[in-house]
Amino acid sequence: MTKEEKGIKDIGSSDSLVFDPAVLESKFFVTLKEKLNSLPVRPGVYLMKDETGEVIYVGKAVVLRNRVRSYFQKGTGQGEKVRQMVSRIIDLEWIVTDSELEALILECTLIKKHRPYYNVRLRDDKSYPYICFSVTEKFPRPFFTRKVKSDGNRYFGPYTDPQAVRDTLKLIRRVFRIPCGLKEPDSRGRPCLYYHMGQCAGVCAGTIGEKEYRAIVKDVILFLEGRQERLLRELQTQMANSAEKLLFEKAGRLRDEISAVQKMVERQKVVSEARVDQDVVAIVTDYNAACAQIFFIRNGKLIGQENFILAGTLGESVCEDVQEFVKRYYQDASYVPREVLLQCHIEETEIIESWLKQKGGKTVRLISPRRGEKRKLVEMAEMNANIVLQQMKVKVANDRIGAEEAMRELQKVLGLENPPERIEAYDISNIMGREAVGSMVVFENAMPKKSDYRHFRIRILGDKPDDYAMMHEIISRRLTGSLRRTQSLAELPDLMIIDGGKGQLNEALDALKSAEEDVFVIGLAKEFEEIYTPGASEPIRLPRNSMALRLVQRIRDEAHRFAITHHRKLRSKRSYRSALDDIPGIGAKRRISLIKHFGSVERVRQASPEDLANAPAMNRKAAEIVYTYLHSPSSSGE
Repeated sequence: MTKEEKGIKDIGSSDSLVFDPAVLESKFFVTLKEKLNSLPVRPGVYLMKDETGEVIYVGKAVVLRNRVRSYFQKGTGQGEKVRQMVSRIIDLEWIVTDSELEALILECTLIKKHRPYYNVRLRDDKSYPYICFSVTEKFPRPFFTRKVKSDGNRYFGPYTDPQAVRDTLKLIRRVFRIPCGLKEPDSRGRPCLYYHMGQCAGVCAGTIGEKEYRAIVKDVILFLEGRQERLLRELQTQMANSAEKLLFEKAGRLRDEISAVQKMVERQKVVSEARVDQDVVAIVTDYNAACAQIFFIRNGKLIGQENFILAGTLGESVCEDVQEFVKRYYQDASYVPREVLLQCHIEETEIIESWLKQKGGKTVRLISPRRGEKRKLVEMAEMNANIVLQQMKVKVANDRIGAEEAMRELQKVLGLENPPERIEAYDISNIMGREAVGSMVVFENAMPKKSDYRHFRIRILGDKPDDYAMMHEIISRRLTGSLRRTQSLAELPDLMIIDGGKGQLNEALDALKSAEEDVFVIGLAKEFEEIYTPGASEPIRLPRNSMALRLVQRIRDEAHRFAITHHRKLRSKRSYRSALDDIPGIGAKRRISLIKHFGSVERVRQASPEDLANAPAMNRKAAEIVYTYLHSPSSSGE
């Protein structure tokens, strides 16, 4: 019987609960108390919610009844984080599981989905980059991705530096000569540019077979796993065999690969004589800031490191932070070594080890060494985490000082009563009115608040593109409708920045007048970086080194980036569409079948109804629909 199960008799009765007064004052108290009294004596996951219905904490328990009710008892030695959280809890839900292991897996999934404020989480962990190796394809290729899918492919990461991932992919192309980007050889046998540069093995030209290509793939995977010494031995064997068979060109290429890998191995530091695979995890916290450092040790060598800035720690116990970080990180980690060294013992060691064993198919040990070589590794990771945290704090402090100065200068320049703490910027992106979109970006205290960013698909389009009318539309939609009912966007900003000159500014002012709203708005024209203000005959020209100018430029440029990125995405989707996509009653299977059978949309258009009916997956009725549509004036562009 577990410790929590033994405690059922102690807090099992509702009469023994002594609720915090802050909870008693809640108008939802009766409902919450009823839920607390009906909690099951089973393992599971619980979700705490605030008055808006937002999930603010997700936890797991061996016994739901004991664990959840303990939050509402006085005198339990709760930390500041728990006291803050409990004061906001209005409602709760729970999901019963068959075991604690199932509860742990579900907890990790729900935390990643809801990103609750009071859970320890990797900051912006939705966007960490990975390297995916498409081993399910005939000719696998590594590529950059930010999404991990259960598709049978190999994923390496997460990494914290996107540029480092791209540099690694470039190194792979240069050393191993893959990939050229093609999944199959080019039908016309034309080699790609990388082939002519000596950075493609020849999939495009059909000069390499699948078996030989798979051997290269195996080498690349060894490289990405950090097993360079094993890779070196295999490459040296291959080079010797090629030389014996007088395949000197292949032997020379293998020699170059060996040289490149050896240079990387020389930069790696031998930190353990045990020659085992280890991850070393250490976390340093300072008030509400926290940094986690991981060292990756493979075969006794330190092959790399990553650091993660954490959110949701709020100065709680470091051991609790370590425990939660281990669960967050290894949920998506592509590889789990046999040993994970931690700076302190964590309560859920056994259940997390079971979970990691289930994920990786091998025994994993969580070790918190107190002395010796392993302890020195943990201390080294802890020291590096502290350095990163201090550097981050200095940068944040400098950014904050610069931001405050820029906002004060902007206040003075524009004659505002207070520094503009919340600023929104708007931009339009389109090509001759097609795929027209608007963007809204939000900065608070001169820092982007990406959760409040919004895109607008332009609804009103005339015969000719009208940027002025488009700007009027998106400002009007910002001031009314669903956006004003969104909690984070209910309040209007201190300042609006419009990308453009007098014309765009006047449209924004007209939209504000129609909505009967009063917000200070300016236009920033790109050509001379002039600031247009309401009622002024001449624009404001700030010095190039003005911090206020740099701030509004940065915000305007972010609005432009956000708009054009979405516009390009829509344009890209449109470019992949064909006339077949718009035929009613013809699904994806038939469209693909027609393209494969006839070779192009134009050949489908030239085919007779009989030829269409005889194509795979087609019948007479479907053929008539396709033929009629493709020969109508709307399809031919007449």
